[in-house]
Amino acid sequence: PRHKHNKADYVTSVIIINRRQRETILNKRKYAKENDIHQKKMFGGFKASKAKPQLKMAVSRFQIASNKKSAILQQQMREIAKLLAEEPQPKEEKARIRAEALIREDNTIEAYEILQLECELLCERIKLISSCKECPADLVSCVSTLMWATDRVDIPELVEIRKQFRSKYGKKFEENAMNNVNGCLNERVVAKLSVEPPSAYLVQTYLEKIAEEYEIDWKPQMTLNAESASLPMVAPIGTSVPIAPGTGLAPPVTGQEPYGKGQYYPPGASVPTVTPVPLPPPATYHATDEEVEQDIYVPAPPTNPINGSAGGSSLKPGTNHDDVSSIGGGIPPPATFVPYVPPENGKKNDDDDENGEGGDPTNGGNGASYDDLAARFAALQK
Repeated sequence: PRHKHNKADYVTSVIIINRRQRETILNKRKYAKENDIHQKKMFGGFKASKAKPQLKMAVSRFQIASNKKSAILQQQMREIAKLLAEEPQPKEEKARIRAEALIREDNTIEAYEILQLECELLCERIKLISSCKECPADLVSCVSTLMWATDRVDIPELVEIRKQFRSKYGKKFEENAMNNVNGCLNERVVAKLSVEPPSAYLVQTYLEKIAEEYEIDWKPQMTLNAESASLPMVAPIGTSVPIAPGTGLAPPVTGQEPYGKGQYYPPGASVPTVTPVPLPPPATYHATDEEVEQDIYVPAPPTNPINGSAGGSSLKPGTNHDDVSSIGGGIPPPATFVPYVPPENGKKNDDDDENGEGGDPTNGGNGASYDDLAARFAALQK
């Protein structure tokens, strides 16, 4: 029985000890939770007296930053105008890069002005924010946009404002703001502070406006179509960079095929290569049959057996000229082929001496008669 009593006391004591330990642990947790709440209220909780001055300082900071950026943009516009007015070739590629930076700064100023208005609204409604446990529905977009823009603008006051609203509405509210849950952010601010580059059409529009404002006669070298206008600006390839700009002694050959003039190639597009076309060999001229000088067939004069002369008429009066058999001396021999030989300088052709006006001195210089020629032609027709 003593052993049983001692065992029962031991079990009872163990249970009591475990119960006390459990109560001690629970008390420590409760105390830690109350201490955290107290510390949060004393040091890290939302305070309207601390949030309102930060909002007012942010408004002034936005205004100063916007004025500073506007002054810098005016100077950048003058630099872009000088690049477009370069002679003999404008530095268009460099001007496009400067214009892209100009557009980004212009968008930042626009976002600053919207954030400035939201800070002014929250500053005026700070009492409403302090009295409400949850964020008012009409202020969710303003508070979320300011918390989202803290890491994207150079305004140090927004860091403290973000801490104040996180202490007020919790980490869940902050996560929803950073992830734009249910479209709680201002779409215009998100678009202006985006890291995406501007479109090629917007860049070219800025350049045209700058050239018009500074009265510069400039025309873009690249033409944009409907597809490439919405894409970002193409990467520069150095078309506006002169060859050997330091000395100017290099030959005008770079070894790189340039882009076609007036063509725009979006990123990822294949640039067509230019293949030199060989020149055709010189054509050989072939004269036609009509242009080739033909040999002249000159019939030989028939020999008259009566008088033995080559000239004069051998027909009697009343003879039928169509009847070759009636011609004296019979049918003349067939004509022989005599090639044409051009006369030498200052000399006449032998045919001219025989058949021309000069004639043969043995025939009295009268040449062949009409009857003699008619007989020759009739013989040739056979």
